[in-house]
Amino acid sequence: MASPRELQQENIALRTENVALKARLAAVEAESAARKERIDELERRLGLNSGNSSKPPASDGLKKPPRVKSLREPSGRKPGGQKGHRGETLRPVENPDVIVNHYPETCTQCKASVPAEASTAYRSRQVVDIPEPKVVVTEHRAHGCACPKCDTVTWASFPEDVKAPVQYGARICAFVVYLLNYQLLPEDRLAELLSDLFGLKMVPATIARMSAACARRFLGFVDALRERVATARVKHMDETGFRIGGRTQWLHIISTALLTFYRISSKRGSLLSGVTGIVVHDHWKPYYTMKGVLHALCNAHHLRELKALVEIEKEEWAQKMQKLLRRACHAVNLAKERGERLKPPLIALLQRSYDRILKEGLAFHEAQPPLVRAGEHKRRGRQRRRVGHNLLLRLSERREDVLRFLTDADVPFTNNQAERDGRMMKVKQKISGGFRSEEGANIFVTIRSVISTAKKQGWNVLETLSADPTALIQSLRAI
Repeated sequence: MASPRELQQENIALRTENVALKARLAAVEAESAARKERIDELERRLGLNSGNSSKPPASDGLKKPPRVKSLREPSGRKPGGQKGHRGETLRPVENPDVIVNHYPETCTQCKASVPAEASTAYRSRQVVDIPEPKVVVTEHRAHGCACPKCDTVTWASFPEDVKAPVQYGARICAFVVYLLNYQLLPEDRLAELLSDLFGLKMVPATIARMSAACARRFLGFVDALRERVATARVKHMDETGFRIGGRTQWLHIISTALLTFYRISSKRGSLLSGVTGIVVHDHWKPYYTMKGVLHALCNAHHLRELKALVEIEKEEWAQKMQKLLRRACHAVNLAKERGERLKPPLIALLQRSYDRILKEGLAFHEAQPPLVRAGEHKRRGRQRRRVGHNLLLRLSERREDVLRFLTDADVPFTNNQAERDGRMMKVKQKISGGFRSEEGANIFVTIRSVISTAKKQGWNVLETLSADPTALIQSLRAI
């Protein structure tokens, strides 16, 4: 029989072992919880795509999900052209360039010959086609004339823009610059196109010089454009990575419905100075360092984030918020179609519903257990939050910026204008892989600023590229 001392020692050993087992069990449970959390996070990442996050469509690859539902609220209208919409059907012109007359040879009744002068009426059909591509060479001859009194020979001057014995005209230069910088044809393929269509043997180096010369001519116009965009009442801003000289730099986009300005910067946070008015953006925090401006957040981003919370996390508040934002956008669009502003009682109702959903979502997340991974402690005194919790805090803290479109008819629901203006810039990078030098990138963004603005203004692009930039600046200031 064991002595009391031995029993006491055995009891102490059992208690020590029990404490150790509990500690090990707690560690295993914590590690299991951390692994589950990590698995949930990875599954969430796998569930993200361009439709429910800010990931670009190119990241979807071959597994791109079919788009089965738009983020827009249904309008109740039938698909297709609406009543009163003027179609774009091919229509006859009043004054055709070429007229070809066709006369009957014999009478269908008696088979007698019918002269052309016997025509009493005609029926017409028009064929729209393009002429055979042809280069027109204009020779300028500056004559020397002898004075009838003193026999002095006086020579006429050539036009100011005719400086070389043989040179390309302004329209060819505009055509080349347009295809290179807007249609994004590489220099070698553009040279091939000019040879195939016009028989012009133009080397890529000549094409590059034309583009550089065009950009230099429009520097003053782009400076005026920059000033006009910066002081516009509402403007859209966005930024995206740009490969220049083998490293990542940044393309900044500042645009309105009528103006587009691009700029290159080595730093992402180097924002345009002198900006006033309202800036629409996607909640990138450096935009909030800008002084003297108001902000409006892109709700297309919010809808995508909410869609992920609905599809992956199954959070009920997210579905309610998604429906509310879509209905608010629909209500604003209907009011604009009627030429009206949203009624104050409806604005107040939408704001109250917004606040109620935020309160419900915050209560849900505050009731959830904290997120702590194995071996991870609180950093900077902050608790790790779930994705939905972070979105709720943003929607709460930036409530006025999220809902600014309700109270200001000039503020759009999304930042899609800037994203559309930046889309083809990314296509250029996919085609060419980037720019060899910063000079080449600046030439490209200068010309793209001019062409994008010209198309928004309804100007003819080729005429714009061959016009006097000073005259265009005056038109720009008159907008």
